Amino acid sequence: MFPGATTDREAASYVVVGAPLDATTTFQPGARFGPDRIRRFSETYDDYDHRTASHFTDLGVHDAGDVHPWDDVREYLDHLAAELRSVVFDDAVPVTIGGEHTVTYAGIEAVDPDVLVVLDAHLDLRESYGGNPWNHACVTRRALDVVDHAYVIGARTGSPEEWERSEAEDVTVVPPADADEWARSIHDRDAFGDDSVYLSVDIDGADPAYAPGTGTMEPFGLSARVMREIVQGVAPHAVGFDVVEVNDRDDGQAAALGGKLLREFVYANAADR
Repeated sequence: MFPGATTDREAASYVVVGAPLDATTTFQPGARFGPDRIRRFSETYDDYDHRTASHFTDLGVHDAGDVHPWDDVREYLDHLAAELRSVVFDDAVPVTIGGEHTVTYAGIEAVDPDVLVVLDAHLDLRESYGGNPWNHACVTRRALDVVDHAYVIGARTGSPEEWERSEAEDVTVVPPADADEWARSIHDRDAFGDDSVYLSVDIDGADPAYAPGTGTMEPFGLSARVMREIVQGVAPHAVGFDVVEVNDRDDGQAAALGGKLLREFVYANAADR
């Protein structure tokens, strides 16, 4: 159970769902261990948040456990989306912990947002990777079949074709050097107008100094502080959230950051509800 997720499912405002998919990882595997590690390394966090003057255990969080995957990724995503959609039908916010980044597509299908905001080292705008359109390197491209616009915050690598695709009107790329300024700009209540937002945190958006436990590390990334500022700013507009790509190849740094950002999301979203 995610620490502090003490509310019954029927009364929950937020439902945590583990999605330990690890099928298309292209370098260091282990994302299947992400949900359990995020739960484990969140155990030491205080219940009280001074910024919002709230207790996590008072915010109606329930942990529904994991939706275990199988070999057919597309079929699994359909099943996961159905599980997350049941959370939405109960007027709760789905909070997914991965698992590889592909699971974000299921969250997007479940909440049907207008906008995707994703913190990511990679553009993930490939049409396919190794012939597979459902590879984790394609998730933002697949999301654009559903959302009207994608903001990719912290991106610093991609193929020539991905950079070309990122110049289209439905994509905004904010490099790490500009992320601090962008974070300040979204603390305006009208930052996204009336658009609903899905917020995804690929932990490799962080510089590897902060989160080495991930499948495809990329130096010169976001600081933990800037990631927190972005999560706090986007959360009031968000109808769904995930943190993904945490694996077991560090001493818990990536999982600790992922769990803390999950809590920051809940605190900030609840404060605005």
